[in-house]
This record gives sequence, structure tokens and C-alpha cells, in this order.
Amino acid sequence: MTPTRRRLLGAAAALPLAAPVVARGQAALTPVRFILDWAFQGPQGCYLLALDRGFFRDEGLNVTIDRGFGSADTPVKVASGAYEFGVADISPTIRMRLSQPGTDIVTPFVLQQGSPLAAMTLRRTGITNPKQLEGKRVAAPETDAGRQLFPAFARAAGVNASTISWQTVTPQLREPMLARGDADAITGFETSGVFSLRAVGVNAADIVSFRYSAAGVQLLSTALLVRRPYAEANARVVTAMIRAIVRGHIEAFRDPDAAIAALVRRDPTAPQPLEKERLVANFEFIRTPEVISGGFANLAMPRVQGAIDTIRTAFDIATPLPAGELYMPQFLPPADQLRFPGAAG
Repeated sequence: MTPTRRRLLGAAAALPLAAPVVARGQAALTPVRFILDWAFQGPQGCYLLALDRGFFRDEGLNVTIDRGFGSADTPVKVASGAYEFGVADISPTIRMRLSQPGTDIVTPFVLQQGSPLAAMTLRRTGITNPKQLEGKRVAAPETDAGRQLFPAFARAAGVNASTISWQTVTPQLREPMLARGDADAITGFETSGVFSLRAVGVNAADIVSFRYSAAGVQLLSTALLVRRPYAEANARVVTAMIRAIVRGHIEAFRDPDAAIAALVRRDPTAPQPLEKERLVANFEFIRTPEVISGGFANLAMPRVQGAIDTIRTAFDIATPLPAGELYMPQFLPPADQLRFPGAAG
């Protein structure tokens, strides 16, 4: 990332993104503060497109959207009351619920059932399998879901996690450090790491990625987060948020150029072709067989329990967490409003 782009992104991150003010005579819209999981990149364009096309306003919501700083940071900010809603990889939230029993964050909607979490390296390091990460320098922000869930990956892949030398970096420095050789590997969403490495000049053929799911780690990914008391007191708002988010993703799938245009309006320096590739690649983890056959949120409770138990085992946490206390699908819109384009083939 160039210094110019970093400055512009920093300035953009300081400004909330809001729908236009309600015109006089219209019904008042419910204000909603919404934080994403990461910086404004291709996949985040789906939410920005929903904002620009008025999908939240159609639901009676006046939504402001802020960029995020990692999937472990987003639930903290929702739990604090700084935001009514967030989207983030669900695994750090599960860990929070297990280790802090008083936390009341729940998810009414798991958007991304396929997990893009991965450890990534470059061919020049000679690392060709996860076991060879032992003793290496791995760079990631502390709030990165890939770093948070590395113990689960290490256990599944037979890696001695205690040998890893973690380098704590800002999100902007993670990929450049690997590209320069200042780190041997990084963790994060594959859709973030791979494309951000390409953005700093790394050839795609030189990138080696070890997906956590390929090692047999049973995880879910991006989910809508909200405090349970808020959800129970504002059921209409929760369902409205889900409906608008679904519409944004459907429109971005049909017209990725429109989603990238919404992104570029916030960051004119964004590399449009690369961000479009990142957006399209991310749908691999959204358009799972379950979603193609049954629509968004076609998620069985045992699958949620499996993801919870993965976290409990990885971190040796004895505290139980029944899936029904985390996943609350009663707030979902009707099934016919959750169908995915091309579900019939």
C-alpha cells in the first residue's frame, strides 16, 4: 500500500459513512451504528453498495458504517455499546463468550459459512507445509482472527504453536513485512492476505496458503453481531439489517462492478481490478453448497455447536456454550427473502 493511499484510507476511516438525511415529511428512520470487520476492500463493498442503493433506508434504518480493525476487535466494540451491530468472523466472538461468561453478544445471521482463515507464506521461504511454520516469524495484528485461531489450526495440523515467534503489526504492515522478508508468514483471511500481497507486487504463483479448513478445523466465518438485549428489544431492526445485508450481497454478486464503484467512492486510490477479484473470490466462502441449495442462513444448529466445540478444544476451555445461546435464527427474514441467485443451478 502506498503512503498516499494509507493517508487517504486513514482520513476515510475517521469519517462515518451514513445514508442521506431523511427528507421532511418522511417517517423517521431508526439510527444504527454498524462496524465492519476490516478495512474497505472488495468484500466490504457489498455493505457499501447496500448503503448507496438505499437498502437500509428501505428498511426504515439510518445506518452509519465504519471500517473495522479485525474480527477480535469488532465484538469488543459492539459489546461496549459503541455500535449496535458489527460483522466479523464469529470465532473470536465464540472465544469471548466462552472466556467471559457475562458477555451477551449473539449472532442472528451467519453470512459466511465457509472459513477463509489461513496462514500464508511465500515460496522463497521454503515453507511447503504447516509443520514447517515451527520456529518461524509470523506477523499479524493481535485482533486478527487467523492469529486468534492459530492454536486450533496448529492442533489440527500437528504444529507446535509454542515455537511460533509472533510479530504484532498493524493491518497495513502485515503483507508488506512478508513481501520484504521481515516475516516468514502471516495469518488472516485468505481473501485479505493473498490479494494484499499481490497489491504490493508479489506474484500470485509465489504465494503459499494453508487454509485452516483444509487441516480439518471446523469453523464458521463472517456473522452479524449484536447484543442480545438489543436484539430482543429491537427485533424489527435486526431482521431489517439482515434483509438489507442480503440484498447488498445479492446485488454485488450480480454486479460486482457496482460494489467496487461504491468502494472507490470512499477510497479513490483502491486498485479496482484487484479489489474486484478479491470480492469475487470471497463469494467462494459465501456460496457454499448449503447456501446454494437452501439460501442464506441455511445453517443447522449442530454445525454451530461444532464450531463452538472447536474453540473450546483449541483453548482448553471447560465452560460449555450451547449453540442456541449464541445463534438466534428467530430474527431471520422469511426463507423466500434469503434465496441466493442461481440457487437452481
